[in-house]
Amino acid sequence: MTMIKDSKKGFAQAWEGMPVNPHFFSESVALLQHLIKTQSFSGDESGAADVVHQYLFGYGIKVKRKGNNIWCTNKYYDETKPTILLNSHLDTVMPNEGYTKDPFCPEIADGKLYGLGSNDAGGCLVSLVATFLHFYCYQGLSFNLCLALTAEEENSGENGIKSILPLLGKLELAIVGEPTLLQMAVAERGNLVIDCVSNGRSGHAAREEGDNAIHKCLRDLQWFKTYQFPQLLKGLPAVKMSITTIKSGLQHNIVPARCEFTVDIRHDDSFTAREILEVIKKNVTCQVKPRPGSLGASSVPMDHPIVKTGIAVGCKTYSSPTTSDQAWLTIPSVKIGPGDSARSHSSDEFIYLEEIKKGISLYIRLLDALPLLLINNPNKYKDEIRHINN
Repeated sequence: MTMIKDSKKGFAQAWEGMPVNPHFFSESVALLQHLIKTQSFSGDESGAADVVHQYLFGYGIKVKRKGNNIWCTNKYYDETKPTILLNSHLDTVMPNEGYTKDPFCPEIADGKLYGLGSNDAGGCLVSLVATFLHFYCYQGLSFNLCLALTAEEENSGENGIKSILPLLGKLELAIVGEPTLLQMAVAERGNLVIDCVSNGRSGHAAREEGDNAIHKCLRDLQWFKTYQFPQLLKGLPAVKMSITTIKSGLQHNIVPARCEFTVDIRHDDSFTAREILEVIKKNVTCQVKPRPGSLGASSVPMDHPIVKTGIAVGCKTYSSPTTSDQAWLTIPSVKIGPGDSARSHSSDEFIYLEEIKKGISLYIRLLDALPLLLINNPNKYKDEIRHINN
């Protein structure tokens, strides 16, 4: 495949000026507008799945579907070649009360496309669709592409990507579309949520009766606030614990017998969820119960071909504090896409149209430059990187 080098900018930034097929760009914006109009809260993505199904079918692509998940492969799929998964999610969170614009009206103003899900992760989704179409009929690919547009990412549901992974065949690598300012997340933190209960004994507030459960849990709350797990890797703290809800008491004159609180825990792969729980239980007096469906941390080695290719085409790398469908994958994966995570779940959500154009360009650039055959022969990779930089 063609390697593009800009003699002024150098290869590392060539993708920024790489022209994007105007047809694919305009269609991507129109597709995203259609998706914004279509309510697709987690677990209720049927309409959005219909929209992208019809769009891909219009190109003569054979689309498979299970529930609200759809997927397809390139025209000349070859079982002897490795397969790259291109994945993003169809679902959105519910709009918050701070919206001043109609969340389901895809308004374009000042170079921005407004609407619920425009940034998280509609811009990524339509950019990946355009990228898939770009490569769909190419006969000389050294790899296969599997495009999977999936449900229930926002609520880590059982009927999302997790439910179709066994149906996608053997996968070698995944590119997960989430808003990252087009930086490449080479690590993603896991998410563990625990519910805690401090038990006391009720009594009359006017007398020295009872055992106040709120007072009993204060020490534990302070421990969660101040305890620091050992820092094993550079970057973000290994484990971040945040108390996010607390509930206690029946009325003003009754000493509460029970105090409940929730702790949201984000962690890298320095510690497993089990190891974190063991430390917590040794240091607190309250009852601790982990919620089901905790998401594991993930990371990809910095010498993996996808990371080296990303760096070669100008991507910055970082460790992501947020979780995504990467948590369900057992293959090497990176998270990257147009948009800004800081805009996700915000009022009057938007994405810049230029970000979509650059997203398509970067995804194509990554796949065009990625020497996939070297995934199974990494010793050649240094020579290949040296070649495309010269």
